[in-house]
Amino acid sequence: MRRSRLMTLALSLTAALGATLATAVPAQAAATDRYVALGDSYASGVGAGSYTSESGSCKRSTNAYPALYAANVRPASYTSVACSGATTTSVVNTQLSALSSTTSLVSVTVGGNDVGFASIMTTCVLYGTSQCVSAVDGAMVKARNDLPRLLGTVYSGIKSRAASARVVVVGYPVFYQIDTLCAGLSDTSRAKINEGISLVNDIIRSQATSYGFRFADVRSAFVGHQLCSYGEKWLHALNVLDIGVSYHPTAAGQSGGYYPVFRSVAG
Repeated sequence: MRRSRLMTLALSLTAALGATLATAVPAQAAATDRYVALGDSYASGVGAGSYTSESGSCKRSTNAYPALYAANVRPASYTSVACSGATTTSVVNTQLSALSSTTSLVSVTVGGNDVGFASIMTTCVLYGTSQCVSAVDGAMVKARNDLPRLLGTVYSGIKSRAASARVVVVGYPVFYQIDTLCAGLSDTSRAKINEGISLVNDIIRSQATSYGFRFADVRSAFVGHQLCSYGEKWLHALNVLDIGVSYHPTAAGQSGGYYPVFRSVAG
């Protein structure tokens, strides 16, 4: 009986050790990564403050999810070339050169500027529900028609330059909680904006997975922290004194929303 208990204990310890080693592997792998972050203002960290001087108008923040990952996981190397205002075309033309055959982890958030996030929000704020809905509908047509091809150019470029890297494509948060007491846009406008953002995310996810990339979906993480929610807001509302931060994640949105989702997917 004693021998049986000892054998059971030994097997349990072996299993526990195996599980510990198994969970340690991703952390060890991450520590050896050569990580490059690509993308637009949601990847550079516009709205999160603490911008690095070298980044200039690209506004790369030390509070952005790529920088938080680098600070916490400490990969072997880290480079962010994410830039405010980036489109799929500018990522291809100015950012993909940061990749190489030794790059082992890539993150990318892009696509929103290609369908006109900023101009849509301007229309919705200034011109009311009817024109807001029309603007979003037009952007959704553009997203369906053009975005798969535009994203495909980015993703194929990543594959050709960093063939061995694991690639995490990171999406966008839905801006509004609906059916709450909230000043400003109508519920119809808010729901339509959310619908448009979700369509963009779904197209991004579909294209990413078709290239064998991982998709980090941040929509659920922001629930309860959206504009018009009752919790701490993780997105800036319209800010007329600093218009560029409007509808971008705060530092808390990057650390509480983007970063944990990205880390769980990236390893």
